[in-house]
Amino acid sequence: MNNLEVYLKLTEKAVSEIQLPKTPALLYEPMQYILSLGGKRMRPVLTLMSCNAFGKPAEQSMNAALAVELFHNFSLIHDDIMDAAPLRRGKATVHTKWNTHVGILSGDGMLIEAYKKLNTYSPEVSHALIEVFNKTATEVCEGQQLDMDFEKRSDVTLKEYIEMIRLKTSVLLGCSLQFGAIVAQRDLSDQEKIYQFGVNLGISFQIQDDLLDLYGDSTKVGKQTGGDILANKKTFLVLKAFEQADQRQKEALQTMLTENNPEKKLAAAKRCFEQLNIKTETESAIKYYHDIALKNLREIKISDEARQPLEELAAFLLNRDH
Repeated sequence: MNNLEVYLKLTEKAVSEIQLPKTPALLYEPMQYILSLGGKRMRPVLTLMSCNAFGKPAEQSMNAALAVELFHNFSLIHDDIMDAAPLRRGKATVHTKWNTHVGILSGDGMLIEAYKKLNTYSPEVSHALIEVFNKTATEVCEGQQLDMDFEKRSDVTLKEYIEMIRLKTSVLLGCSLQFGAIVAQRDLSDQEKIYQFGVNLGISFQIQDDLLDLYGDSTKVGKQTGGDILANKKTFLVLKAFEQADQRQKEALQTMLTENNPEKKLAAAKRCFEQLNIKTETESAIKYYHDIALKNLREIKISDEARQPLEELAAFLLNRDH
């Protein structure tokens, strides 16, 4: 299996075949709903690719891959509640379509389903998977809390921000890849190398998300244009702008952050960013972490043929427009 589309189709089929109970409907229908909204399925695909790259059939890691996808969607339901987000993948978020209580409980249910999938392996493999999963889940929660904390701080640094996105986003990509190595029963050295590939790819991915939030097509991105700016999130773009701005430009940025009119706020943000060349600076950072990820990948002692699907996916993510 050396074609990205093959992995995507395999993943999509498996996700569509997840069987959940029918009752109580308000618990399980929202879980089925968010899974049906699609998405890139990047995380489970990484698990399958990793397992296959290490010489085992991708299908052996499918339950681990589904656990990652279930956990990811659980986190999206809860993130959307905390962010009061109206859209997810171009459709109504779970708490908007139903209500907040339903969103919280159905999200919890998805987390439990993830653990069930991890428990389908031999005791030794399940223990290793759950150990990595628990660490990752804790770090994702830490990253989410830092993200919320940053909204109330005016002194967040780029270094702090990179650490926050490492925790909130990147460690789950690393976990996804490590899952494949665990199922393939590779040693800790291989697990660590494939994990670092995922972490750096994830940092690149999240910075690109920041860029697409403001400059992407909302019909493709599936979220409100400039939602991060409107919520005063400390994105890479905002922090880079403050880092490079002179006193007058910093005052303009501060004024932009206090603007209540959404259209005026987004227009002001784009003006500030254009003056400081922030779009180009952000694109450079995306490529920087992407290149580190590729270096991590090439340090793993596997064949070029085995490595190719992971390189293809990294290239696909670098060039995405949503």
